[in-house]
Amino acid sequence: MKNIINSVIVFAVVLLSSQFVQAQGTMTYLSNVDQASVGSLAVGSDSWLAAAFQTGSNASGYTLDSIELGMADASGSPSDFTVMLYNFRSGILMRVGSLGTLDGSLNPTSAGIYTFTTVSNITLWPNFQYYIVITAGTAVADGAYDWSYVGANAYNPSAGWSSPGLVLSSSSGIMGTWTSVAATEFPQFAIDAIPIPEPDVLALSGLGGLLLLWHRRKSKAV
Repeated sequence: MKNIINSVIVFAVVLLSSQFVQAQGTMTYLSNVDQASVGSLAVGSDSWLAAAFQTGSNASGYTLDSIELGMADASGSPSDFTVMLYNFRSGILMRVGSLGTLDGSLNPTSAGIYTFTTVSNITLWPNFQYYIVITAGTAVADGAYDWSYVGANAYNPSAGWSSPGLVLSSSSGIMGTWTSVAATEFPQFAIDAIPIPEPDVLALSGLGGLLLLWHRRKSKAV
C-alpha cells in the first residue's frame, strides 16, 4: 500500500512541476493590435478571411493560449462570428479537426480588441504555418463584421515566430476557393502561446519530485 501511495505522490509532484514550468512560459509571440488601424475587411458567411502566421523553433512545439483580434465597428446586423485555426498542407488551405474553433465573443460589433481562447488544448508544431480563419453566419449584404488592418507587416515577432503577411479570402471556405488579398492589408491580431518544455526539462521536474519525497521519508525516519 505504501508503495502505491508513494507512486501516486511522485506522479502528482511531477505533473504539477511540469504544469508550473508551462504556466511560467506564456508569451505574446506576434502582435500588431497596438497600431493604428487604416481600414477594415468585411467578414460574413460569403466573405471568409484567413491570416497566416508561422511558429518558432521550440523543438516540442507550443500550446496555443489565446488569439486577440482588432475589430472595427460592424455594419448592418451580422451574427454568429466564428474564429478558427486552420492548417496549411500541400498548397491547399484545409481545416484540421483537432485544432478547431476558439471561444470568445459571437458578436464583436463595436470597435475594439477581442480575445478568443481555446476550448481544449491546441498544440502548434514548430516551424509550421497556420491560419487564423474568421467567418460569420450572415452574408455581407445583411451586415458584416469588420476586421481592422494596418498598412505594414509589423507584428513585432519574437522567438522565431513570423507572419508572412499572407491574407486569403473565400466566398465559402471550401478548398480551392481561396484567393489572396492585397499585400498592403495586414489584419490586426496577437497570438499568445506557451512553449512546451523539452523532455529533459520534464525529466528534471520528475527528479525533483523524487528527491522531495526521499527527503520527507528520511525526515520522518529520524
